[in-house]
Amino acid sequence: MIEEYAVVVGLDGDVASLEIERRTACGLCGQKRGCGNATWGKLLGHDSHTFSASNEINANVGDSVVVGIEENAVLSSAFFMYVVPLLGLLLGAVLADVFLNNEFYVMLGAATGLVLAFLWVKHYLNDRDGRSKNRGDQYRAVILRHADDVVNSGDAASSGCERSKISN
Repeated sequence: MIEEYAVVVGLDGDVASLEIERRTACGLCGQKRGCGNATWGKLLGHDSHTFSASNEINANVGDSVVVGIEENAVLSSAFFMYVVPLLGLLLGAVLADVFLNNEFYVMLGAATGLVLAFLWVKHYLNDRDGRSKNRGDQYRAVILRHADDVVNSGDAASSGCERSKISN
């Protein structure tokens, strides 16, 4: 399971709206020196995005929690959003090259294959979720535990900088 820290910003029954907490391994992002992440953050702006997750631990608004999602859900999503459209693009280009033998039609065939692949993915995923509601649940994030539980237990996943800040 892939885990990330988040803050609960809203509740709707057993579903919580979450916002990801940005954390770094070294803690230098607030300073002017360091590895450069702070500079990129100032230039590009680290916008926060809200998403929903199952609230199985009854977290309240403002709680810092650990949220997780299954690895298979992430891998299958990446497959459907990247690999299938790429295959559609390549197939459209190859078919146009074989049958039409003109570069303009090859580019047009590649674009058509890409669009058709995206439309197929959209139809396939909507149809699959419509047949079984439980299948769509594998793509939903789940609140696993409060983040305070991780810090208090001295979890090995905490970085050295975070431990030194806690002990000081």
